Amino acid sequence: MSLKPENSPASAAETLAGNPGSHSWVRVAMIGRNWKVTLVRTVIWAVITVIIFRVALVRVEVIGISMLPTCPEFSRYWVNRCAYLWHEPRRGDIVAIRLAGIHEMLLKRIIGLPGETVAFADGHVLINGVLLNEPYETNSCDWEQPPETLTNDEFYVCGDNRTMPQQDHYHGRCTRNRIIGKIFK
Repeated sequence: MSLKPENSPASAAETLAGNPGSHSWVRVAMIGRNWKVTLVRTVIWAVITVIIFRVALVRVEVIGISMLPTCPEFSRYWVNRCAYLWHEPRRGDIVAIRLAGIHEMLLKRIIGLPGETVAFADGHVLINGVLLNEPYETNSCDWEQPPETLTNDEFYVCGDNRTMPQQDHYHGRCTRNRIIGKIFK
């Protein structure tokens, strides 16, 4: 019979079989060496996850064709609700606009900024009388609209699919407080 000193390393099999109080690799993998530390980490990750997916990000699904071809119908996107904490919305951003509560929103592109004058002539957008370069707008349209001047808290939003008749397409002024955030594309 051979005797091992108390502080000599034992094999894993000897430890598991001979010492029932020791940590098995399964327990260490599932809970960690210290269950209190693991519990604190789990609570922290749960709080972070709730903050991210309930407060900072909102999942939206496109229903309708007003944002074609940029956002196809039934496509899904994440809306970053924190996108405008450090700067105001910018021209060209695709934003979610709150209609009635958090569950009813529109996805639209910002084409006019506060204080600007927006008009449609021969299907083209004019900002302060100057033609707006819209590389995302590839279809021709025949929209006509006289100039509208936005207030200091308004943005002009419009969908990308302007082949739709103008009266069937939601577009126009939107106050800043209705803009939820910018989509991740």
